[in-house]
Parts: sequence; C-alpha cells; structure tokens
Amino acid sequence: MGMTITEKILAKHANLDSVKAGQFIEANVDIALGNDITAPLAIKEFKKLGIKKVFDKNKVSLIPDHFTPNKDIKSAEQSKILREFAKDQDLTHYYDQADVGVEHVLLPEKGIVVPGDLVIGADSHTCTYGALGAFSTGVGSTDLATTMAIGKVWLKVPETIKFVITGKLPQGVYGKDIILHIIGIIGVGGALYRAMEFTGDTIENLNMADRMTICNMAIEAGGKSGIITPDAITEEYVKSRAQRPYEFFASDPDAKYLEVIHIDTTKLEPKIAFPHLPSNIKNISEAKNIKIDQVVIGSCTNGRIEDLRIAANILKGKTVNENTRLLIIPTTPLIYKQAMEEGLFSIFLDAKATISPPTCGPCLGGHMGVLAKGEKALTTTNRNFVGRMGHPESEVYLCSPAVAAASAIKGEIVAP
Repeated sequence: MGMTITEKILAKHANLDSVKAGQFIEANVDIALGNDITAPLAIKEFKKLGIKKVFDKNKVSLIPDHFTPNKDIKSAEQSKILREFAKDQDLTHYYDQADVGVEHVLLPEKGIVVPGDLVIGADSHTCTYGALGAFSTGVGSTDLATTMAIGKVWLKVPETIKFVITGKLPQGVYGKDIILHIIGIIGVGGALYRAMEFTGDTIENLNMADRMTICNMAIEAGGKSGIITPDAITEEYVKSRAQRPYEFFASDPDAKYLEVIHIDTTKLEPKIAFPHLPSNIKNISEAKNIKIDQVVIGSCTNGRIEDLRIAANILKGKTVNENTRLLIIPTTPLIYKQAMEEGLFSIFLDAKATISPPTCGPCLGGHMGVLAKGEKALTTTNRNFVGRMGHPESEVYLCSPAVAAASAIKGEIVAP
C-alpha cells in the first residue's frame, strides 16, 4: 500500500520507512513557531524545564504580530517577553517593529518554511504552509515549549480526506470561495484531526496566494492540516526564497484515503459565510439587502499582494459608501512596499479606505477595527464566531477580497 503526501513527510521526519494513519510517532521539527499571544506561555514553560538553550536557534521563530503595533500595556509586556527571549537565545527568525508581518504570510515570503517541512506553530492557522507541500499544524503553547527544548513533536498520523477540485473558475470566484464552499459541505468538524489534501486541475491552475488561502482555512473544517502537492508553480515561488534545501513529496497512486470528495467549480458562485460559523455558507445571490458597517481586507487568509491587487482593481475610481468603513491591511512590510510602489495605496486612499500597518489586529477583535454592538462586518479573514471581531452582538460575514471591495463601495453585500 502506498502513502499519501502527508504520510511520506511524517515518515521522513520520524526516521521511518513508512507510517500509516492512526500510528503514533515522534517526529523531528523543521520550524517551531509562536506569536505574541501564544509564545509568552511557551517561554514560561520552557524555562520551567531548566533547559538553557533552544534545540536550534535557526528553527525557532517568534513573530509578535497579533497586537502589532502594541495597543496597550498588556500587549506591550507580551511582546517584551518575546523580544528578550529572542535576544537571549540569539534566534535567527525573530521579527519585530518595522520587520514584523503576519506570521503565516511572512514565513513563506522569507523562505523560512519550505516544501517537505514539518512545521508546528502555537497558532491554529499554521496549516497555511501546506500550500508549499509541507506538513504544518497548530499546537498548544506547552507543546511549543517542549518542541523548542528538544526539537521533536509527538503526533498521531492523521487520516486523509482527498478533495478533487476540477473545472475553470467563473469570473469573480477565487480560492476563498473554494474553501468556503468545502467548509459549507463538510461542516466545521467535517475533517476533525484529518489531513485535507487538495488536488485536481482547478488547484493546479491556482497561484500560490489562492493555495495558501485554501490551506489556511483547513482548520475551520476541523482539519489537522491542509496540503497541496508542490509543482512548477510552487517551485517558481520558493526557488528564489528558500533559505535551505527543500524536497517535493507526492501521494502514491495507491495511497489510502478515508474519503474522496469531488467538486466541480464551473458553476461556483462567490460564497459568503454568514454569522456565526464558517460553515454557514450561502451563495452571493442569496445575500440580499445586508448593510455593512465595516469591511476588512487583510489577514493571513487574504492579505497578500494578489488580494490587494484584486481589491484595487475594483476600487479604482470608486469611493467607499459613506455609511461603511474600509480597512486595508497589507500583511508584511514587503507587501506594504509593493502595494505602495504599484500605486495601490493611491487607489485605496482616493476611495476613502484606511490603510493599516501589518497586523492580525481586527481578525481576532484585538485592535485596528473592533466592532461595536449591533455592527456588521464583511471581512476576508477566517472566522466569524460570536464576538470574534468585537462586541458579542456584532455580526461577521466572511468573503473574498473581490466581494469585500465591491461591497465596500455599495455599502451592502454585493457580487464583484
């Protein structure tokens, strides 16, 4: 019996010839990641172990991105813990202030995560790196602490659900619509502790930004990870970025899957996740007369330069509705600079949008766009739980950058 791409990566990192779903392994970790919310606890637990140095200063990355720039004393103290620990440990991949970006956009951009890696991060959206052909998954802060100490993680090899996605995408439909459609089909627990492998000609024709969007939201279906077989598009993305050697893996033809789900995208509409679950999916044609107070374009899901270009193309020469606020968040300094140099900032500012420095901020209801009671937000982020972006009586709708931009102009949810 052959192995899936996930099983092959895990077998290599466990120094085994093969593994199978349900097997418990101890695997070597290529990158261990924490942020300004999760890493302070991990650092505290690490110090309790009595170990003086992390297992490898080149394989531990700390990114204070959630409350950047610091919004209050508590967030400043959290960031200070990371800053001091990174200095004490001489960490290679610590980014702060003008160098910081949203972690799951920054690490691939800098070539810190590469194909074939095993990555664990104390953040649920660590699954983003599956778009590169890596096994990446979120863990708790205590798991991060022990991994920083010994460089290994204990895992159960997940079963894999294979999604065969075919057909040419209609105009105005993107990777975000594909993953929202999938979550709508299987639900928020439909892939619980399972690897979600995305295949098919639709996936093969997507750019890396859309692939990252899809893998990013595997966790919203309960997935242990999301993964896409690397190819020429992956190679083009990583070859000039990779800071170390990488390896492409692919599933065997006779690999065993828990389930295979086929999806035809030829008639797919833009999708909207209605409150209060990412699985509460409706077609854009079903979203009637929903007035929006705030629109957010950004986050580790949809804050890449490709997303900003889509939004700018729609916003050019238009103005945001007088009853709606539009917040644009380029997710890394490089993307910020690209957007500025390409003239996107002029388009956004002329449209009366607000441009934020790189931050996770409003996605988690932290800062830079918190919602008041009764307000409704349309956002390119990944979650719309009760109180996710502010007041528990506010509402969050999820969509693509194209829908977000068009709706900001109209002041209500509309198709691009």
